[in-house]
Amino acid sequence: MKRKHFGMLVIAAFLVVSCAESKPTSAESSPPAEAVSQASPATEVATKSGTFAAGEHPTTGTVRVGTENGQQFIELGEDFKTSEMGPDLVVILHQDADVLGSTQPPAYALTADSYVVIAPLQQFQGAQRYEIPANVNLSDYASAAIWCRRFNATFGAATLR
Repeated sequence: MKRKHFGMLVIAAFLVVSCAESKPTSAESSPPAEAVSQASPATEVATKSGTFAAGEHPTTGTVRVGTENGQQFIELGEDFKTSEMGPDLVVILHQDADVLGSTQPPAYALTADSYVVIAPLQQFQGAQRYEIPANVNLSDYASAAIWCRRFNATFGAATLR
């Protein structure tokens, strides 16, 4: 009788151990590898850049324009900073290379049809990037500026070279 109980105990122990959840090996526990596609590197062409000069308000830092993967862009550098005084600041491209020299202080007001508005300014300082619409011909514009649309005041401008 003791043998019978011992045999049943061994079988029960075997079943418990074999049915217990097994821990996966390290190969089983790691997540499946994802296929990594080899994306072609970004292609950048025709980059021009400049440094902001203050107009109606202090504006400093760098700017560059160009095309990357077929999309035109304007990018304000990490060092960009302008005044927080404007209620309606926008990033523009201007036809004249010397926006501040071709306009009158203190506002440096712009004339219609001499610029194109790219986008509202995202933030008063730091790096930021804006897409330029495909219908804008970059060769028609020689400078970038931060402009207060409501009061027609140029906060700062940069000649693009």
